[in-house]
Amino acid sequence: MKISFKYISYFFLFILGLSMTLTSCTDDLNVTPGDDDEFLSESFFKDPTSYKQVLAKLYAGLYVGGNDGDGQADIAGIGGDFSSYLRLLFVTQELPTDEAVIAWADGTLPTINTQTWSPANEFLAGTFSRAFYEISVANEFLRQTTDEKLNERGVDTNLKAEIATFRAEARFLRAFSYYNLMDLFGNVPITTENDPVGFFYPEQKTRAEVFAFLEAELKDLDGSLAAPKTNEYGRIDKTAAKFLLAQMYLNSKVYTGTDRNNDAAVLCNEIITSSGYAFADVPYNYLFCADNDKNGAQSEFIFPIIGDGNAIRAIGGGMSFIIHASIGGTMDASTRGMDGGWFGTRARKEFVALFPDATATGDKRGTFYTDGQSLDINNIGTFTDGYAVTKYNNTKSDGSPGQRTDMPDTDFPMFRLSDAYLMYAEATVRGASSGNITTAVGYINKIRTRANATQISATDLTLDFILNERGRELFWECHRRTDLIRFGKFTGGSKIWQWKGGSMNGTATESYRDLMPIPSRIIQANPTLKQNPGY
Repeated sequence: MKISFKYISYFFLFILGLSMTLTSCTDDLNVTPGDDDEFLSESFFKDPTSYKQVLAKLYAGLYVGGNDGDGQADIAGIGGDFSSYLRLLFVTQELPTDEAVIAWADGTLPTINTQTWSPANEFLAGTFSRAFYEISVANEFLRQTTDEKLNERGVDTNLKAEIATFRAEARFLRAFSYYNLMDLFGNVPITTENDPVGFFYPEQKTRAEVFAFLEAELKDLDGSLAAPKTNEYGRIDKTAAKFLLAQMYLNSKVYTGTDRNNDAAVLCNEIITSSGYAFADVPYNYLFCADNDKNGAQSEFIFPIIGDGNAIRAIGGGMSFIIHASIGGTMDASTRGMDGGWFGTRARKEFVALFPDATATGDKRGTFYTDGQSLDINNIGTFTDGYAVTKYNNTKSDGSPGQRTDMPDTDFPMFRLSDAYLMYAEATVRGASSGNITTAVGYINKIRTRANATQISATDLTLDFILNERGRELFWECHRRTDLIRFGKFTGGSKIWQWKGGSMNGTATESYRDLMPIPSRIIQANPTLKQNPGY
């Protein structure tokens, strides 16, 4: 079923005719359709297939920068390739951490490597804008699919029932964007389909208020999203909403000041025991291959962001960025199923140390390329400084290449069951009353068995171990910044890595950088917004 939805998601994007630009923090951040657009107009919805096409736009917005792939960007101020949602999540969640560094000197990108960014950073503005763009499209879709609107158009009963599920998915995708905004920027505006379309300044909400809004939304969605494992591959279901809520509960102390670890453990237990998603009993590398939608890995993918070299025209966004940028030096791109490398991303020395011998046949997750690469990063701009990473590939499980070499087929596992195992274990160690240490150890050992790593006992299951194990299992999956903040190791001096703070050997950074700044251009557009402390 994957291919059919991809065709709807990507080949039909040109039909939508969007030309939205984020220029102000009004009218849903001013990214609702312009007066001359056909998209989301009454005439557009005369076609019964239009509803799924708009849903497709929302999903596609997680991967591509615009309707034609990366060419005509959905948002202003940053190129279509740089403005891919997935690419921006990688930039903000991985580059400021011990897991990754990038060689490029594009604009203010180097300051993200070193935790020295300012409110003028265009990549942070792009991240803020991309998330609100998705929110805006979701809001307008929800306005256009009320019972009143559908009755006026004479939509038949069967299609109305299908649209009800589409609406639930749009609300989830909106919640996903609000979650990322809350996590990265803290206090942000909230707009919904119930807000007016027109000039107004959306009211900035506290992080705790955004959390409460999302908690209510995700709980409510349990009654309207598709049952677990019944939706098309690549579309979310009830389990995705539970997973996102569990993630929020695990980070609740950071977001609200209140511990919700038991709530996280309860939801993770439900996901693990009754969702129908199954741990993928396949080699670890199968999870990141070009055929990871059908090689057995997909059994644990709760929320994949789908990739397809033929159907998705994303030259520089999504997985094309993640794989291309990780190739350079003496690496043979063809062995990764790609047409070349962009000499960009590598792992930092301190992360490599989580794998005692990166070249040994032990833990299979230590996927480093070391030939011609130095362990130390003496110069961030030199690709051969730092070990390269070969985690993601555009080759299939049997070693054959994907459909094409310039744009990969590999799906990105945004939510997967292994993470629920790790969240359950962490919540249990943090004192969740419903957690069970023996069960938690069993989950960790299941993950480590697949990785060919040694087994652990209950005495090994400490918070430091869990943070390290999350790194080993989930690195480059856009979790590291959030994880380090939750463990109190992102800023400050309790954990130092090369180039943290701007010096080669690393230095402590200011605690206020646990939050990104509200971008200057957003505040200029909506002067009612207050900047985060320290900026």
